[in-house]
Amino acid sequence: MKASDVKRGTVIEHDGTVYQVRDIERSSPSARGGNVTFRFTLYSIPGGRKFDLSQRAEDELREVELSRRQATYSYMDGEVFVFMDAEDYTQYLLPPEIVGDNAGYIVEGLEGYYVQLIDEAPVGLLVPTSVVLTVTDTAPELKGASATKRTKPATLETGVEVQVPEYITTGEKVTVNTLTGEFAGRA
Repeated sequence: MKASDVKRGTVIEHDGTVYQVRDIERSSPSARGGNVTFRFTLYSIPGGRKFDLSQRAEDELREVELSRRQATYSYMDGEVFVFMDAEDYTQYLLPPEIVGDNAGYIVEGLEGYYVQLIDEAPVGLLVPTSVVLTVTDTAPELKGASATKRTKPATLETGVEVQVPEYITTGEKVTVNTLTGEFAGRA
């Protein structure tokens, strides 16, 4: 496909690495006969490493077919996360390097996980935008803390640490935004 045909969200291969296009910047030269160039902001799959690529409008890029399958978390097999396809019950084994920072948002019984596949091989994991987790450790509640905006660190059941308001206590369920990694409210 030509660089001028690439849209946001397209998955391409460049120098043997697979990337997803997150942003496109088009620059038109002011001189006649100049080439239109496209600057792509790419993120590698898996890993999410940022890469900037500039291409002329006529340059060819190879599009890669990326499919998403809804899956549920089953169990841990050593270091590997095991997910099961919601439709055909295929098991996907996702090592820590594919799961990455999303490991702290994986809990049993939660729906909304999607395994990303290229040629039927798992290459990424999409997690729901918010998850409910239990606070396992935090400082005790302070009297009169509900009137303040101060926060304190809290460790959640998956090992993730977030800042929570002072009135949150150990054992409470909280909602965490997975995009920002921040406290989003009581559950």
